[in-house]
Amino acid sequence: MSLTDTLKNALTGVLNRYTLTVADSGVVADVEDFKGHEGLSELYHYTIRFTSSDPDIQPRQVLRKGATFTMRTLPDTLAGALQPSATMKTVHGTVTAFRRLSGSRDQVTYEIVLQPFLALLQRQYRSHRFFVNKSVPDVVAQILTEHGLKGWESEFSLQKVYPKREQINQYQESDLAFIQRLLAEVGIFYFFTLQPDTQTEVIHFGDNQSALLFDKKLMINSPSGMSDSGADSVWGLGVEHNVVEANVTTKDYNHREAQYLLHSAPADMTYGEGDDINYGEVYHYFPRHTQLGDKWDPGSETANFYARLDHERFLANQTTVTGKSTDSTLFPAQVLTITDTFPPTLPASFREQILLTKLNFTGSREVSLQVRFTGVPYYERLCWRPPLLPRPKVTGTMMARVTSAKEAEIYAWQDDAGHYRVKFDADTDEKSQGQESMPVRLAKPYGGDAYGFHFPLIQGTEVAIAFHEGDPDRPYIAHALHDSRHVDHVTEKNSTRNVIRTAGLNKLRMEDKRGEEHIKLSTEYGGKTQLNLGHNVDAARKLRGEGAELRTDDWISIRGGKGVFISADLQPDAKEQMIEMGDAIRQLEQALTLARSMAKAAISAKTTEGDVLSQQRLSASLSDLTAPGMLLHAPEGIGMVSARALRIASGSESVGIMSGDNTDISTGQSFTVAAGGSVSLLANGQGMQMVAAKGLMTVQAQSDALSVSAQKDINIQSAEGKVTVSASQELVLTCGGAWIKLSGGNIELGCPGNILLKGTNVQKLGAASLDIAPVEMPSGFGGGFILTDEAGKPQPSTPYRITTAEGEVLQGVTDNNGKTALINTSFPSSLNIEFGNVKASTPVGKNSGGAE
Repeated sequence: MSLTDTLKNALTGVLNRYTLTVADSGVVADVEDFKGHEGLSELYHYTIRFTSSDPDIQPRQVLRKGATFTMRTLPDTLAGALQPSATMKTVHGTVTAFRRLSGSRDQVTYEIVLQPFLALLQRQYRSHRFFVNKSVPDVVAQILTEHGLKGWESEFSLQKVYPKREQINQYQESDLAFIQRLLAEVGIFYFFTLQPDTQTEVIHFGDNQSALLFDKKLMINSPSGMSDSGADSVWGLGVEHNVVEANVTTKDYNHREAQYLLHSAPADMTYGEGDDINYGEVYHYFPRHTQLGDKWDPGSETANFYARLDHERFLANQTTVTGKSTDSTLFPAQVLTITDTFPPTLPASFREQILLTKLNFTGSREVSLQVRFTGVPYYERLCWRPPLLPRPKVTGTMMARVTSAKEAEIYAWQDDAGHYRVKFDADTDEKSQGQESMPVRLAKPYGGDAYGFHFPLIQGTEVAIAFHEGDPDRPYIAHALHDSRHVDHVTEKNSTRNVIRTAGLNKLRMEDKRGEEHIKLSTEYGGKTQLNLGHNVDAARKLRGEGAELRTDDWISIRGGKGVFISADLQPDAKEQMIEMGDAIRQLEQALTLARSMAKAAISAKTTEGDVLSQQRLSASLSDLTAPGMLLHAPEGIGMVSARALRIASGSESVGIMSGDNTDISTGQSFTVAAGGSVSLLANGQGMQMVAAKGLMTVQAQSDALSVSAQKDINIQSAEGKVTVSASQELVLTCGGAWIKLSGGNIELGCPGNILLKGTNVQKLGAASLDIAPVEMPSGFGGGFILTDEAGKPQPSTPYRITTAEGEVLQGVTDNNGKTALINTSFPSSLNIEFGNVKASTPVGKNSGGAE
């Protein structure tokens, strides 16, 4: 053997085409063999076995340390051995596993696993994390930054704009699994390259063919013992074809725009070219999109976007290409062109470009590098998508607290749809007050179009958050809970009470304790406005009454548009109709019968009869409330008392007061009766007494005659004074044909019989006269008015307002005949009259009345 051969063999024994360097470890490694796997949207994984003279390498020396694995060429000649070898491929990553395999006196065999730094993210596990108002790329970038990746260590080459989602939740996932799931859901793939300056890995994200790497070419050449002249090639090519799904349709529901149907068109990304070999319609109802999107160019995360994305995933499995190579520079995301011989021997599947999706590298000191690759045909209009990863399902509920933008507010923030924001107890990230979650719907037992069941939640209230179909990104408030800070208002102390109470202390309380059942509906406004029913108690639960009570320190209004019936009649167990009023109707009929009878008596006595007709109309209206009226009835009496004034009035018809026995009117001061028409008093069965126990009694007919008649004696006496009878024209006394007439200053006596003059003396003197001042009768001025239209038709039920010259304002409503009330003034004057918007002025004099 020559010296040259001896030197070459010696050099070959010490030279190694593979090197491994672990930063800051002091480890000198001699690579024995390795296995490597790289994939599109996968972490690369290299298992490297090496020997070292160090018998005890500590885990701290290598674990989590940066490491570089290099594949180089070996020299073919002795002279070449003296030259630096060429580096073909460099893999940089982090040591994630370390093993000691065996050892001897001279060397020890070790093994490490080399992965990208991103692999460490699988060690960061979070049971819960909540991202609000961020897009998928935003979330991925945030997590990478939190783990210390610099901006240049990741690159987003995205063609689409991804919307900010209301909320994205990480649930029972590592950071790595979380971002891998998010990226796969929207069809973003990733791969790694080496940064040439720092010689460290860079992660690339893409959603379109433009993010892939092109211009990689290899010739086909099977190494069957023939020399390949040192040129890399491919061989052992295989292809597999599968029937895949023909089209995809997806649908979702967006409660914010419930009127829109989010049902995509069927997506066929072969555009009909796969009809002969593909089969099956796929329908997804996935809660993940809020808009429909255009059929041909949909925006990201819309219904049509997801349908197209899903079909691209299926088509990625239709054709699979496999092969072998010696080229160490192959890596995922490369588009490979295989150059054929002439004449061509490759099938059609290999004549087109191939997108590399998986690669396996093997090599050792003794065996040269071999690369096995898997790929899919590359298409300009069809993009490879990573497989969809399962989304975790939330079981049960999560605890949260209702929040608001202002900490001091009692009531929680709500949007225009009534949604709330909450802060999850599991959330440890700092977020702005009131922005801790997406707007969350509140589940209710009943709801509809602007109606339903909704008690506004109070800030700080504990709520249980459930999730639609267990989807962590679709939370809703299932129910509210009490806790030690927000105690329950029903406890062992009042366990028989069913209570609804709001933060403003509005309350509905239903007591079920036997023998003390009651209902209380109350508000603090108006000094405790309350409706109490049943066994009513005070704050100390002492009985304060039984039955029903409506009370307030403010005003109470009882209004019934069709009528009001207030009764003290017993109705056991509420078995009768609500407005059953048989007893009250009988009382009405009895009173009306009495009124009719007394009206006939008045006619017989030639006095003014009562207005029976209006009372008949009243009875007809009140009977079963056939017209809007109010009826009060009590079998044992009704009392109306007031410390101040009390009024009974009728606007246009009569006021009837009837009693089957006495009608007693007592007053501590004056008793005044004033009528615009006549006053008629009739005592039909017994006598009438008019007595002034003290003071003057005056009886006047101020503008007409006064007639006093009696069937029997008339007795006029003055117990302690005189009786004066005066007439301005003539005074006549007559009885049995005899008379005395005083007229014109003369006295005329006459009789059919004798005139007897009895007395001690009869004295005749000269002429004399006695003058008594005549009584001055007061006079008033007044009139009434009838409102008519242009055709002269009376206008009933029309509001009016009359202002007198004295400044008095009189208001009312015209009666059924269009008449106003009678207007009286102390002197003739003009009146301002307003009917609705019409104003008029008219004089009122002594004889005015019946004006129109």
